[in-house]
Formats: sequence, structure tokens, C-alpha cells
Amino acid sequence: MQIIELLTPHYEAAWLPWAVQYFFLVGVATGAAILAALCAWGKDGGTLQRLLPAAVLTLAVSSIAAPVSLLADLHQPARFWHFYAHFTPWSWMSVGALLLPVFVTLSVAMCAAWWLGKTGWMRLLAPLLVLSALTISVYTGAEMMVVRSRPLWNTLWVPVNLALTGWLATVGAAFVLERFLPAALRPGAEALQTLRGMGLALAGALLVVALAWAASGLGGDSPSFNAALRLWNDFPVWRLTMVGSAVGGAAVLGALLRGRHRLHAKGYTLVLGLGLAAAAWAFRWALFMGVQGVPKFGAGLYLYHMPLGGDGLLGMVGVAGLCVALVGLASWALELFPARSAPAARAA
Repeated sequence: MQIIELLTPHYEAAWLPWAVQYFFLVGVATGAAILAALCAWGKDGGTLQRLLPAAVLTLAVSSIAAPVSLLADLHQPARFWHFYAHFTPWSWMSVGALLLPVFVTLSVAMCAAWWLGKTGWMRLLAPLLVLSALTISVYTGAEMMVVRSRPLWNTLWVPVNLALTGWLATVGAAFVLERFLPAALRPGAEALQTLRGMGLALAGALLVVALAWAASGLGGDSPSFNAALRLWNDFPVWRLTMVGSAVGGAAVLGALLRGRHRLHAKGYTLVLGLGLAAAAWAFRWALFMGVQGVPKFGAGLYLYHMPLGGDGLLGMVGVAGLCVALVGLASWALELFPARSAPAARAA
């Protein structure tokens, strides 16, 4: 019997867990921006108007926490100004340094307009916010898609999936955060059913995209599908990951379908919302941290060992803690300083 020993060198990961947190939070923020803009044009007293407070709270938390994660990923956050002092228009990261402050500014302005009860301001900001959110979705997806050395990243399907999963996480975050709103601002059962419908539409779109990706791969037009097929054949851990993703996706879709008769159950929206957000986060972890372990030229996987410090577990817990703190602060502020003309939520 011939034994072949493979020695896999240790490589440092270029993208750290900070990037996973950033791409997750900015995806939630873009979805919340689009949802808030849509709700701002909703009929007075309608279901969209009743969803507006939850959309605004989700937007406020994610649009503040996302840039913090990005700055932490720079390792030396004080040098962020280098992006502006040495602007390189051919770099999507450099372009993003211009787009992100605009998006954050518009997001904060939308939240302030809602708190002040300025419906006209919100409707004026809405198209600008949607356009800005779409530019953020394009830049974050393109930042990965331009990496030609990795077929799993160098495909148009990456920005599409990042956008759709991010917006699905927005639905999940809204399901979770609406319970932290003052009673008068909570959406009510009818509005939550509308939110569930949005989640179903996004889940259906993701299923269509996955089938289209598989069809293009079977037709020989998708190097990313061929790369994924190689991972399935060569590495059991990736087989387990893909099977787990399929099972998780089916569970999320099933939970959304069952929600038609279960949203009134105590705790169901919490579990559903956390499940949607966790699925989107897990997709980014596999896409960033997992794909970086795929060898470009070698035979074995480059295993990533997450450190316990700021570049690993501690950093991830810190970002989660920041989000919890922002939710608590916003909830306390809305109790102490109520929104001036927020529509009262009515249970359906």
C-alpha cells in the first residue's frame, strides 16, 4: 500500500471575522433602508406605516454598528483617512470609502426625520436612501467578485446572493427588534404577516437564484459551480457544509410558511427572526472564512483557527454587544423621548 503524505502550509487569512460582521451588518442596513423607504410611502395607518418603527430601529442599529466593524477590520482604525488621501478609483474598497459615509448620513437623517414626525422629509429622503443602499450592495458584492484567483468569489452570483441574504436578515432582525419598541409603536399581527410575506418572497428569490446557478453550472457556463463541485467531491467537510446549508435553507423556508398561523404564538417571531439572521450570517462565514481555506494551487485545505482575542472571538462578541447596547439605548430613548407623530400600532 502506498501512503502519500500531504503537507499543508499555514496561511494567514486576509479577511478576518471582522469582515464577516461588517458584510452581515451592512447587508441588514441596506435591506432596512429599502424597507424604511418603502414604509415611508405607505398609506397612513396601513400595514407598511405600522412596520416603519421596526424598520427605522433596524436601520439605526445596523447602520451604526456596520462602520464600526469595518474600522476594526483595518487593524489601525486611525488610518482610515488614507482612503481619502490616496484615493484609487479602480479599487472597490476605495470607492466604498466614499459611498459608505453617504449611506450612513442618509440613514441617520431618515431615522431623525421619523423621530421628528417629518413625513415629507422621509419621503424626500426615501429615493436617495434606496439609491445609496443599492450602491452599497453593488460595492460590497463587487469587492469580492473582482478576486479572479478564487472562482467561488469571481462570479456575478456572489453580489446577488449577498444582497438577497442580507435583506432576508433584515426581515429577521425586524422580527426580533419589534418587541423592543414601546407598545404604541409595535407593528401588530397584520403588519408582521406583511413582513413574513416579504421574507417568503426573498427566500423564493434565493431558491430561484440557486437553481439558475446550478443550471448554468451544469451547462458548463459557471466556473464557480465547477469549483463548488470539486469541493463536494474532494472534501467531506465541505460536503457537510453544503448539506447543512440545504437543510438550514429548507428549515427557514418551512418556518416562514408555517408562520401564517403561528406568528401570534409567543416567542415564534423571536425564533424565526434569529433563524433568518443566523442563516445569513452563516452564509457569509462560509463564503469568507471557508473559501479562504480552499487552496489555490495545493491539495489540502488551509484550516483557519480563530483566535480568542480582538481579531477573533472577542471581536465578534464585542460587535454583538454593541448591537445589544444600541438596541437598549434606542428603546430607552423612545420611552423617554417618544417619536413625535408615530402612527400607533393596531393589532390586526
